[in-house]
Amino acid sequence: MQPELRTCLDCLKPLKGRIDKKFCDDYCRNAYNNRLNSDQNNYVRTVNNILRKNRRILESILPEDGIKKTPKKVLAEQGFNFKYHTHQYTNKKGDTYFFCYEYGVLMLENEWVLIVKRKDEPA
Repeated sequence: MQPELRTCLDCLKPLKGRIDKKFCDDYCRNAYNNRLNSDQNNYVRTVNNILRKNRRILESILPEDGIKKTPKKVLAEQGFNFKYHTHQYTNKKGDTYFFCYEYGVLMLENEWVLIVKRKDEPA
């Protein structure tokens, strides 16, 4: 019986050693996985950058007491992207807050927003 010829998933060189080995070395393993995940990583990196920027903007506007009403235009002028948030919360009154980590935004009438900071720790 002829043993199956195994090759590195990255460089296609013949593999020697363990039967479950997939790569000839760490360089090939890293190159293969980086290539496999590059498109996804770029998208995730872009979204994370937007979320971090949104958080910094909210943090810079919010006073120490943790609540402030401000025109929506103020956030937009600083580059806040309203399409991206980490989660949302709907209170008992039915108001939906859009959170960027621990900072939340509630859309009010006449292009105003209420910015809050969540006081409790994440679950």
